[in-house]
Amino acid sequence: MTIQIYNTLTRMKEPFVPMEEGKVKMYVCGPTVYNYIHIGNARPVIVFDTVRRYLEYRGYDVTYVSNFTDVDDKIIKAANELGEEVGELTDRFINAYFEDVSALGCGKADVHPRVTDHIEDIVKFVEVLIDKGFAYESQGDVYYRTQKFDGYGKLSHQSTDELKVGARIEEGNKKENPLDFALWKAAKMGEISWGSPWGLGRPGWHIECSVMAREHLGDTIDIHAGGQDLTFPHHENEIAQSEAMTGKQFARYWMHNGYINIDNEKMSKSLGNFVLVNDIRKQVDPKVLRFFMLSVHYRHPVNFSENLVVSAQNGLERIRTAYNNLKHRLEASADLGDQKDIWNYKVDEIKNAFELAMDDDFNTANAIAAIFELSKLANVYLLEKNTQSDVLNHFIETFDGLMKVLGVPLDDETSLLDEDIDALIEERLEARRNRDFGRSDEIRDQLKEQGILLEDTAQGTRWKRG
Repeated sequence: MTIQIYNTLTRMKEPFVPMEEGKVKMYVCGPTVYNYIHIGNARPVIVFDTVRRYLEYRGYDVTYVSNFTDVDDKIIKAANELGEEVGELTDRFINAYFEDVSALGCGKADVHPRVTDHIEDIVKFVEVLIDKGFAYESQGDVYYRTQKFDGYGKLSHQSTDELKVGARIEEGNKKENPLDFALWKAAKMGEISWGSPWGLGRPGWHIECSVMAREHLGDTIDIHAGGQDLTFPHHENEIAQSEAMTGKQFARYWMHNGYINIDNEKMSKSLGNFVLVNDIRKQVDPKVLRFFMLSVHYRHPVNFSENLVVSAQNGLERIRTAYNNLKHRLEASADLGDQKDIWNYKVDEIKNAFELAMDDDFNTANAIAAIFELSKLANVYLLEKNTQSDVLNHFIETFDGLMKVLGVPLDDETSLLDEDIDALIEERLEARRNRDFGRSDEIRDQLKEQGILLEDTAQGTRWKRG
């Protein structure tokens, strides 16, 4: 089956056919680096990392680009308040970003371009827009002339008349039209700036992605992605800039992930429910957080709550328990009996269900449902008196392959091995004999954190993976 992608531009699912057979050019809008990222920022990183993983699973060679906005009003304000240089601040939060997203199981992009490394490219791009009549200089600023571009509003499916109703009228009357937007901003006193034909200044927000996408992926890209909040004006403006400059379609498929709510309320600083990834990953296993995010289709809103995260943790532990039980049984299994073809066929049916779900606009919710079915099937198979190593291996390899697509590996090197658990239980028993109940409780808690549940019986201590 061909992968189907819901294209925001056409508002329908379309068969995914990249420009070049076997290759995908993908651009994802990255963060503005003046603070730690919040879970709303994390969602597109997780979602489109998973899209990338599945495309690679399907055999595509993906070139993945995601930018850093490392100069804008918020960054300048934060640097001034902290008494730091802009570059010092952005370097610090870029490093923090990589720490957070790595913990969430997200790989680095092939290229992470920064705005400040592309100033010359941006100036040249703006000059072409001016030469073509799509932009104009006004008191040191340069604006894009939206009325000149016939397709303005096609991504957000709004007419220019509708957009004018909500347009903000800025002081100074520098614009020809309220819908016009800044490509270049004249520098204010003391701000970081660069030279240009229009005087000292810095890029507007929207121009950066048009330029960096073109520099690293070419005039037309296969997939452009980001959060739903970027549809208008950011992505709308990117289309206007890029297509006016090149005369070619900018992106063939536009993908947007839904919002995040906190306990059924929209996340916002004003409500005080702003959750930073750097904080939450100290309380919640980042792999559980990723699994939770993927348990809902990427285009739907996600409601973040403690109960739902705990439910995701329990679900992931059920999958991990089935997986670990398969590996444990493998140590004592041989190729016996004649049922292997039947069981392997059942495993492959579930694998096909996973792929069908992911082919249908990357439906990770249904893909995870397939993995739960694989766990149930594994538990049924483990009730067999004579399990076979090739069937166990097929289960294990299928789990590994599918969970790798989701970016949630089950064969976690940090997980305790059976012999480690037995050693800790023996240490706990010794502590209890010595009436060192503090150490005994500490070991129980340590094992519980790893999902290991203890049961003290007259015959000794039993354990199981919870």
